[in-house]
Parts: sequence; structure tokens; C-alpha cells
Amino acid sequence: MDQRVGFFLLLALGLLCLSLSPVTQANDLLDDGMDDDMDVEDELAGPEDEDLDGDLEDEAPSAPKPPPPPKVTYKAPEPVGEHFFAESFDRGTLDGWVLSNAKKDSADEEIAKYDGKWMVEEMKDSKLPGDKGLVLKSRAKHHAISAQLLRPFIFDTMPLIIQYEVNFQSGIDCGGAYIKLLTQTPDLDLDQFVDTTPYTIMFGPDKCGEDYKLHFIFRHKNPKTGEFEEKHAKKPDADLRSYYTDKKTHLYTLVVNPDNSFEVLIDNTVVNSGNLLTDMTPSVNPPAEIEDPNDHKPEDWDERAKIQDPDSVKPEDWDDDAPAQIPDEDAVTPEGWLDNEPEYIGDPDAIKPEDWDEEMDGEWEAPQIPNPACETAPGCGVWKRPMIDNPNYKGKWKPPMIDNPNYQGVWKPRKIANPAFFEDLHPFRMTPFNAVGLELWSMSSDIFFDNFFITNDRNTADRWANDGWGLKRAAESAAEPGLATQMLNAAEERPWLWVVYVLTVALPLILIIVFCCTGKKKSPATPAEYKKTDEPQPDVKEEEEQEEEEEKVEEAEKSGPEEKDDSEESPVKEEEEAEKDDEQEAVDEKSEDDILRRSPRNRKVRRD
Repeated sequence: MDQRVGFFLLLALGLLCLSLSPVTQANDLLDDGMDDDMDVEDELAGPEDEDLDGDLEDEAPSAPKPPPPPKVTYKAPEPVGEHFFAESFDRGTLDGWVLSNAKKDSADEEIAKYDGKWMVEEMKDSKLPGDKGLVLKSRAKHHAISAQLLRPFIFDTMPLIIQYEVNFQSGIDCGGAYIKLLTQTPDLDLDQFVDTTPYTIMFGPDKCGEDYKLHFIFRHKNPKTGEFEEKHAKKPDADLRSYYTDKKTHLYTLVVNPDNSFEVLIDNTVVNSGNLLTDMTPSVNPPAEIEDPNDHKPEDWDERAKIQDPDSVKPEDWDDDAPAQIPDEDAVTPEGWLDNEPEYIGDPDAIKPEDWDEEMDGEWEAPQIPNPACETAPGCGVWKRPMIDNPNYKGKWKPPMIDNPNYQGVWKPRKIANPAFFEDLHPFRMTPFNAVGLELWSMSSDIFFDNFFITNDRNTADRWANDGWGLKRAAESAAEPGLATQMLNAAEERPWLWVVYVLTVALPLILIIVFCCTGKKKSPATPAEYKKTDEPQPDVKEEEEQEEEEEKVEEAEKSGPEEKDDSEESPVKEEEEAEKDDEQEAVDEKSEDDILRRSPRNRKVRRD
């Protein structure tokens, strides 16, 4: 029982710790996310306190109010270190960004133009006043906006690191939030940025219906033909649903290394990784051999693994026409069966409608109802024998199957050398890019983008992320409700969660009370049981001495009445005997006091 009680106590403590974890996490994030340039103001007193008159000082002090949550003063992140692009939008303008004026060729004329609106503003429910970002404002529109890098990124010996933030403020129904790294070409015109503009890498979240995607696509140039082909990374194993539905700001990061390895991260946690040579679809390098398109299967090629035995003969007693079921010849008509009563009869209470036209509607007949006479009988109408399985039924005879002696296997075209074969062992060396752009269609508005950063140094990227997204995450976490509030809000939307709460919280507490209050009390052990255990034993010797003393007291009490009886035989000596009795009582009292004084219990008390 003690082990079970301990287990439930640990469970209760664990639930208590979980309820406190959001607050602890928020405080830790605030401590980690703020440096010397970030101010935290603890407003412990409001303006009303300054207006209080001096006369109120004599009154009893009111209960102290809990301090408000820390107020984080936002400061725009500053790029420190090697970088190719950094944009926080905290200037409040779109300076340096180019809105596309092109039209999409494959779309209807009404929606072909890239006329979706972009704004630089704070989030609707911003926890960091002053923090601005790029917001996609329109629904069911094509959006396109782009900006030049400080200098082109060339894939050589340094990794490529891309990161930016996204917040689906109004949720996301169908639309993307990915970015494109536009390939450096002589004819690149950002004013005409469209879906067909060449790009080197496309990266970011995309969702439509219940399909949650996180794209990483790069365009690989065929060294033999010079044509480009899109290579798609495998789908992440992680569940991405919460990143699209929780309306929080998330940091998306892509790292591509010169050794062809790559990592995709959300909130600095890896959700997908692999190698450009082995984890892209279609594969970067084509197969060395392919099936000969001019090879055809010979007409006499036998692909049948099994055939019917040509030597098999149908047995003489095999009856192909035997029915599967036959009437039961042993069945008899149940007693009381009404052979002459139909199962259904015309309703005697039915009346022909007045508008019934026999020429148009035919002869009128009353609707059929169950025959009342059959209600108490086992059945009505002509009795038929029930059907049973035919023991002689075997079905249609077919020859048994045997291995085909002429089987040649499944035919496949012969392999020939792939004329388009090449081997590119360094797909990391992609086409340089010199601009970043967002070309999106969305059925949801108010998608918030912020803190774009492109670099080749991981430490520089981490510093930018901590100064921007880290501070934002700390502020959002500090404003989150505790676990109890979150559980209540979830239960309002999904009432069945109350059952889960009862099973996980109330039930363990009830079990603890039951186990604690209904435990069996241990009965005192007998001397024989003490000999079989290691439990502490009482002082048996002292108990024996106490019993002997009590026996002496009883004997002394009995001796008094006996002497009194003897004295009654001598009436002459009544006075003398009375005096002796008094003396004897005094002696008895003294003896009893002496016995009690020497009692083990009294000695024990004195020792204590």
C-alpha cells in the first residue's frame, strides 16, 4: 500500500509542476532573450497611488497587489557578422522592396495580376510594441514582392543559412508562406517577378486543406543538357499541424552545407534532414542503366507460374449439376399450421377512395395487411420443407493447378547504358542567387513575415535569431495563460476532456484517500509471534514480576476475611479482635503500598 500511495503522491506533484511550467518557461525565456540593450520595467505602482492624500496614511494598509507581468521594451535586431541579407521592417516602410507589376500567364484575366496588398505593421495581438513586420493583407489574390541582396551568394566552401519568421494571425486555410531565392541572371527584373521567374531555392511552409507542407526545393542544372529540374526534399516526419494553427510566431531555418547535407528547423528544432544526393526526389544523378525502349517481349514468352494439370480427369461420381441445398426430408409440418389461411389478407376496413377511376386506375383492391388468424399459429399458407446443405454438392469440377514446366519468369526489357547519364557529386554548388522574393497565392489574409536573414555563418544566424525571434517568443510565452486556464479553455471546446481530467486528477486523489483511511490496524503480537519476527519486544521479565506482585495482593486480601471469621467464634474477644483487625488493615495497606512501590511500572516511571 505504501508504494501505491507514494506513486499517486508523485503523480499529484507532477501535475502541480506541469501547472507551473508555463510561468517558469516564460521567465527563463525572458532572462535568456534580453541582453544589456533590452530594458525590463516592473511597474509595481500605478498613477493612482501618487494621487492619494496624506490623510489616508492613517488608515489600515490594503492587501498588496500582485505586480504586473514584466514589460519588454523592443529593440530591433542588429546584424553582427557576415551576412548577405537582413530585414526586420522596423523602419516601418517597404524601402528596398519591389512590388511586382506583372501578370500571371496561366491564370484568368480577372485574377492574373499581382495586385495583392502588402503592408508594414505590427501584429494584431502584438506582445512587443514597436515590432513591425511585412503583412500579406489580401485574400484570393496573387502577391509578389522581392528585394536585392547586399551581394550575390555563391555556393563554394561556406554553408547557406536562411531564416525568417511567420505568424498565421488569422489561421491558414489554403495558401503558402514560402520564399524564393531568385537566380542571378542578366535579365532578372524584380518589377516583373512572376511564378516562372528562375529561382535557385524555394523554402517555407505551405498548406491547403489538411495537407501541411514544409518545402525545400532546389533547381539542379543538368551538366549535359543545361536544363534545370526541381528536386524536392522528402516530407518531414514531424507533425506540422500545430505550427499552422496555434497563431504563434515561428522561426523557419534552412541550412545547406558544402558536404551536401541539409537541415530544416522550426524554432531551432530539426524537423527534417538529409543529403542532397540521397534524399531528394527525383534523384540528382540519373541511373547508369535504363530499360531499352526498343526491346519487346517475344510472342512465345510464357509468364504463367501455374497451369491446369492437362492429365487430370474428372471423377465419374462428380456431379456438376448437384444443387448446393436440398429440402430437408425429415422435416414435418408444425402442429397448428394453418394451410388454408393466407399470410396476408385485404384490409376489411379499407374503403375505396371517392376519386378512384377504374378506367384510369384499374380495379381497386384493398391494401394487404397481416392475417389476424396467423398471429397465434406457427404459420399460414402452403407449408414448404426447409432447405439444408446438400452433402453431395461439390461444385463445378476444375483440373488442379501445377507448376508450369515452360515458365520463363516475368519479362523485363533488357538494360542499356543511359545516354543521359551523368554524375554530379557536388549538387551543393547551385546557381548563385542575388535576390529574395515572396510569390504567393492565399485564401487567408494577415500572414505576418519578419526578420529575414541570409548568411554563411551559423553563429551570426543564431545571434540574429536570439535578438529577434527569441525576444518575441519570450514576450508571447509570458502572456500565455497557465496550464489550468488552458485546460479549462480546451474543455469548453471539447467537453469530453472533462472525463480525461477526472481520470487523471480526481481519481488518483480519491484512491489516495481510500488507501490512507481504510488501512488495517496491526493487532498486538503474541509472545509466540514475537519469537518469529525481528520486531521490538516488550520487557517480558518485568511483566512476570508484576503478575507475581498482583497475586500476593490478592492472597493478602483473602487472608483478612478468614481471620475475621475465626474471631466470630469467640464473642468474648470481639474488642480485641477488632483492634487486631485495625492493626491488620494498617499492615495490609503498608504491604500494598510497598508492593506498588516495587512494581515494575512504578520503576519504569521513575526511570523516565
